Amino acid sequence: MVLGFKKYVKNSSKCVNCGTCSLIVSCPSPHRCIGCRSCYLACPNKAIIEIPDQSDRKMVEISIDGAVHKVPEYITVKQALELLGFRFTKFPEKEALFSPCETGGCFACALIIDGELKPSCHTPVMDGLRIKTDISSHEPLRIVEGFQPHPVGGVGTPYWLKRRGYYIEVACFSAGCNLRCPTCQNFHVTYNSSLKPLTSREAAKLLTSCRVRFGVDRLAISGGEPTLNRRWLIEFFRELKGRNPDKKARLHLDTNTTLLTQDYIDELVEVGVTDIGADLKALDLDTFQLITGISDKNLARKYLETSWRAVKYIVDNYYPDEIFLGIGIPYNRAFYPSIEKLYRFGEKIAKIDPDVQVVVLDYRPEFRRRDIDRPSFNEMFEVKRILEESGLNTVIVQTIYGHIGP
Repeated sequence: MVLGFKKYVKNSSKCVNCGTCSLIVSCPSPHRCIGCRSCYLACPNKAIIEIPDQSDRKMVEISIDGAVHKVPEYITVKQALELLGFRFTKFPEKEALFSPCETGGCFACALIIDGELKPSCHTPVMDGLRIKTDISSHEPLRIVEGFQPHPVGGVGTPYWLKRRGYYIEVACFSAGCNLRCPTCQNFHVTYNSSLKPLTSREAAKLLTSCRVRFGVDRLAISGGEPTLNRRWLIEFFRELKGRNPDKKARLHLDTNTTLLTQDYIDELVEVGVTDIGADLKALDLDTFQLITGISDKNLARKYLETSWRAVKYIVDNYYPDEIFLGIGIPYNRAFYPSIEKLYRFGEKIAKIDPDVQVVVLDYRPEFRRRDIDRPSFNEMFEVKRILEESGLNTVIVQTIYGHIGP
């Protein structure tokens, strides 16, 4: 049987043997490509290319919630379900399966496959496979790594702590992201599918141990994008709060805010989140698409609008008494050829709250955008001045010499 599938092969003329496709990405079917696209999305040199797969495929039998179906072999479980009429989305919707990262890290699309919780986007179809779509009986899983101390923290870390010069928080990093930022500064985490996934309990235990070891009061999770697997994240913070019930403990979430709906925010506060770093990628849709690599305009607009609504909702309902909020702005002149656009970005935030902490991140040549230059110290200092003139009172800029704040 021949269908319009794709396969992904290495372009040796572009490959620099960086090891991303073998050490960071765990190929779910090394002997024959199943079209999961993980290596294609993760390769920083675009050395993996997509070509039509005209190979013959025989039909195999799988069962879904007890019903037997025939599907082509050498495809992912996600692809098989799509052929059978199941709908997958990149923004959570009722009566749809959520598959935001498509690289096997976040486990948001996980189903019970032959008795184990596995990501449908990263699991090959095999004859006799048994699939259950109700996963409520299994603990949620997610790939999480990098449990370590930090001397600076993230966007949601108060600026007055960044000056101390020693460790101020411990953090972990979740694999998987719904964005495709060409300048991704954490791509080795974002596209990681090679590590064993952890339960919320396991991750909370490791981060708490890290807190005890380094004697700090702040515990953070970043990514990737932590909010993709909502059930896992809520349980993680609930476990973290249970293990750190003292009043000094601060539970910190750094997020791109693209999925942070009002009910999600309420639930995070309920389980103990005290600090949120909200990374607002852009003011307008065109810049958002340029920075995030989201080509689908409707999806990009939904992400962008959700981000801005999230920030306003936090300010109106939880800030500053229950939640400390920091807002991140990515900057590189490749994104902002016009100073006016940056000014208007700051002006819009100032209308929400002029005193909210804004951290400007100097986006440097990374991942797939090595053609850009890292902003100079003087350039970042000028960005700080422009944003302060727009009405913002608490602007911190990341520079080659460290953070410059109020």
